[in-house]
Amino acid sequence: MKFSRMFIPTTKETPKDASLPSHQYLVRGGFVNQVGAGIYNFMPLGKIVLEKIRNLVKSELDHAGCNEVQLGFVTPIELWEQSGRASKMGLEMLRIKDRKGGNFVLSPTNEEAMVELVKNRVTSYKDLPLNLYQINTKFRDEGRPRFGLLRGREFLMKDGYSFHESEEDMIREFHLMEETYKKIFTRLGLDFRVVEADSGAIGGSGSKEFHVLANSGEDTLVVCKNCDYAANIEAAKRKPKEIKGKREKVKEKVLTPNVTSIEDVSKFLDVEPSQTIKAVIKKAIYEDTQKVAVFFVRGDDELEETKASNSVDALELIDANEEDIKNAGLVAGYVGLFDLPKDVVCVIDNELKDEDNLICGANEENYHLTGISLKDLVDGKYDDLVVVQEGDKCVCCGGELTHTKGIEVGHIFQLGTKYSASMNANFLDRNGKARPFIMGTYGIGVSRLISAVIEQHHDDKGMIWTKETAPFTVDIIVSNAKNEDEMSFANHLYDALHKFKIETILDDRIDARYGFKMGDFELIGFPYGVIVGKKLDDGIVEIVDRKTLQKIEVQKHEVVSKLMELIG
Repeated sequence: MKFSRMFIPTTKETPKDASLPSHQYLVRGGFVNQVGAGIYNFMPLGKIVLEKIRNLVKSELDHAGCNEVQLGFVTPIELWEQSGRASKMGLEMLRIKDRKGGNFVLSPTNEEAMVELVKNRVTSYKDLPLNLYQINTKFRDEGRPRFGLLRGREFLMKDGYSFHESEEDMIREFHLMEETYKKIFTRLGLDFRVVEADSGAIGGSGSKEFHVLANSGEDTLVVCKNCDYAANIEAAKRKPKEIKGKREKVKEKVLTPNVTSIEDVSKFLDVEPSQTIKAVIKKAIYEDTQKVAVFFVRGDDELEETKASNSVDALELIDANEEDIKNAGLVAGYVGLFDLPKDVVCVIDNELKDEDNLICGANEENYHLTGISLKDLVDGKYDDLVVVQEGDKCVCCGGELTHTKGIEVGHIFQLGTKYSASMNANFLDRNGKARPFIMGTYGIGVSRLISAVIEQHHDDKGMIWTKETAPFTVDIIVSNAKNEDEMSFANHLYDALHKFKIETILDDRIDARYGFKMGDFELIGFPYGVIVGKKLDDGIVEIVDRKTLQKIEVQKHEVVSKLMELIG
């Protein structure tokens, strides 16, 4: 391809709303343009990269024995009502009506549609296992679309669904998909981690996320310095803390006037925060009701809201206001474990179970209880509620845990029978008995990967594409396109590289100066540039490596062989 024939509207101006390098460079490099909040058009270079990633994903999935299908982008709401997710997906799911008043959704994911596809068509265990996938448009009505392709509303996603006769076979496929995903992200040239994750609205018994490591990532990951343990902070676990230096306290109710924070309680009673119990008051939102919920964690810990929400099976948690707290019969700043109002939902962090000599609120204004033991608590509900902090100990090896940032690009789930049972999708097992399919589901953010590559591979001049993602591998830069010798050699080189199937673009623009062409080369990020300029009179051209910006002089008859050596 030649620059003069391509639509590549590069610009020096940075979009005002673009805070991340990927967003800035994709717009400036003429890869995408925004047409609405979180909605982007792909221009020629962007489309080439998108298709390259799509084809790479497809090749690995096909090799793993998956079958590609294509489902409708618009899905009847009835399917979502059958699974029970019509209300749980919330405002992110865009609902529409057709001219006849029929209710539909723009698909944010397709578990229900794929179950409907298989239902009554796969009827026997002999037809299992089966793994179907699509690479198709999705839509999620993000409340705050931002960061370009990383958090858009419309995006290209690979979503796959497997069907099995047994839990063991589903887990086998889950591991196969994990290895397949690793191959995909490795081929794309990405530095990534596989982490334990929360299953969220998709559901299921277990899930793993694939994160590209980048400082600009929205997700906080907890990783161990000594072993391979890694988890999204929403699902991370730690070895229970060792609490030292407890001060003996008599079991009594103590007057603590105007002492409402953990810091104040610790100072007033001369104890470490770890000897106190913190009460976090939230409002749990359900499909048809709301409840005030209190979560108890150690005084020097913080509540992890996703864990807390899961512990009470809520759609989400929001902060409880003063009126909510008062109507629930609670006293802000003095909420404790004992004698709570019956209508209040209460969950206690696992690490507090059977602990003694602790301090908590007395559920009475200006009073706290000291010397309490949780062994005295009847019917307490316990769950993992805390944020894993840097410096905590690894649950696997005891090593030190630290935080890093990641961009989620893939997520795989062990679904079980969550969707097949609710949608009455059954097969006949080996004993002739009807049973719901056991399922797994597997997603990759295909368009999101474009931005993820750039976030990990860029400098202050522009993008640096990896081998598998570059729109073109070589950019032939003609210093003076009006010079017949330079253009003649550039065209000869262009034809020669094409014969060796090296993807090449020729910058033959007559009115563009050399400096402008080099600026576009650096911004767009082609892996290699060949500079055809004044040194051609001496039989020499220059090859520039975009990653290092180092130039080497090469005899013109050796350019093709040298490029093949560099490209590998």
